[in-house]
Amino acid sequence: MAAHETEIIGSRQEEAANKNETKNSGGWNYASLLLVNQGLATLAFFGVSVNLVLFLTRVLDQDNADAANNVSKWTGTVYLCSLIGAFLSDSYWGRYLTCAVFQLILVLGLGLLSFASWLFLINPAGCGDGTKTCTHSSPVGVGIFYLSIYLVAFGYGGHQPTIATFGADQFDDSNPKAAYSKATFFCYFYFALNVGSLFSNTILVYYEDSGEWTLGFLVSLGSAIVALLLYLLGSSRYRYVKPCGNPLPRVSQVFVAAYKKWDVMPATADELYEVEGTESAIKGSRKILHSDDFKFLDRAATITEDDVCGKDTWRLCTVTQVEEAKCVLKMLPIWLCTIIYSVIFTQMASLFVEQGDVMASKLGHFHLPAASMSAFDICSVLITTGIYRQIAVPLARRLNGSPKGLTELQRMGIGLVIGMLAMVAAGVTEIQRLKYVTPGEKKSSLSIFWQVPQYVLVGASEVFMYVGQLEFFNDQAPDGIKSFGSSLCMASISLGNYVSSLLVSMVMGITARGGSPGWIPADLNQGHMDRFYFLIAGLAALDFIIYVFCAKWYTGINLYTNEKEIQLEEQQKDKLAKV
Repeated sequence: MAAHETEIIGSRQEEAANKNETKNSGGWNYASLLLVNQGLATLAFFGVSVNLVLFLTRVLDQDNADAANNVSKWTGTVYLCSLIGAFLSDSYWGRYLTCAVFQLILVLGLGLLSFASWLFLINPAGCGDGTKTCTHSSPVGVGIFYLSIYLVAFGYGGHQPTIATFGADQFDDSNPKAAYSKATFFCYFYFALNVGSLFSNTILVYYEDSGEWTLGFLVSLGSAIVALLLYLLGSSRYRYVKPCGNPLPRVSQVFVAAYKKWDVMPATADELYEVEGTESAIKGSRKILHSDDFKFLDRAATITEDDVCGKDTWRLCTVTQVEEAKCVLKMLPIWLCTIIYSVIFTQMASLFVEQGDVMASKLGHFHLPAASMSAFDICSVLITTGIYRQIAVPLARRLNGSPKGLTELQRMGIGLVIGMLAMVAAGVTEIQRLKYVTPGEKKSSLSIFWQVPQYVLVGASEVFMYVGQLEFFNDQAPDGIKSFGSSLCMASISLGNYVSSLLVSMVMGITARGGSPGWIPADLNQGHMDRFYFLIAGLAALDFIIYVFCAKWYTGINLYTNEKEIQLEEQQKDKLAKV
């Protein structure tokens, strides 16, 4: 018993030392540095992504459907790479090193892209502006181009979830004030993302649309380099959280152990196996209270006679380990319901741009690039963020008494509904655009500003959906898989892009038969893109119904607090006595 008390005292002394260290590191000063890094990295990324669909059609001479599909696949790869970054961050490298490595990859990709466009693709100079045609690109040039943009995808994708989690790490959860700052950080994180993309969607997109593609890529490269240097500047003062080891074996052990004890009746909550002390068996992870969900997994923590002889981690798991697996299972239905929203979101980088490119976009002698319309999305995000933080949250607090105002799940549901309305608005705009098409003309005489409502609605929906997702998955993910939690938001965007690409292919395969041009042909004036938008809106409505059921079913993670330590120890003593 004396040894156990010594262990507890030592644990508390270590915790106190960590708290003292926290006072001198992290906090808003260094979280702000990470926000600037996020803004610059996003500027660099969107300098490529926002006009990529037009680069493919104008420079590489791809048709609209192929270009939209390629952009969707590429964007999907960007966010799929977030899972790789999250895994390395949580398991081995830690947040800091993971962010640094993937930012280096981003810089390499942008450098290679600038080189490829200058030497191989933009020929003659200034081509790809919508009027001057580029010469046929060599296979070498095209190969380097695809290598470079997928390096950009890998670098930015791996960086994103980790930088979000690393920023949240700068605040200590045990401090109520810091915990509130952590929630605020995610709002500012998405704000910084949109501020960074605003420059790309206005200034850079103008030069790229005018044929200055290499210049745009070089500016992106410069932004990425500055972002990396600023990131390294704070290295000595960041607040670091050590990686908790590979979560895959831990989660697998729970299912294997539960399977091995399939014929064993799960023990009651107070009889399940857990290690003593304040720390869990998972390095660097807090203990998690038992929940009644997925009770069949409790068999993994049920102590049998075979477990008394020797501890086999593939037969006996701790409650925290079991709850970690349960958390993953509980988050999956919510995550799956966000994929259709990501299908909505990805239209901004593909079909919205193609739609705007065949609308009247001249303001006097000034040509407004179609991709620059996403500036309305960004402004909508910035304005909606302010309205939400300053008006909606205080009002919701008064109405429901919750410190958060609206829960993350409620906000995500609202975002899904607004996103659905954005698709309806896009469909209505397309109907109007087709009415103003003059036979023989490529562009409709309808003003491109008819697209403003759909961009504004998507922007407003992002504040509710994506900020809500970042907070939800980071908050609900156990300590050992925090970056994985953040990456689920990015992975949702990834699958949304792949689903969008699949939908386009299926729709064209079904509608482009018997001589029909299909809904999304090379000449959009011959198609019915409005029907595709309404199809997505219908899918979103169905998805919302399913989401409501999943959100009502969901129960949140329940972490042990210091006040429960004594109760935990007493339960452990009784359990050992019974064995």
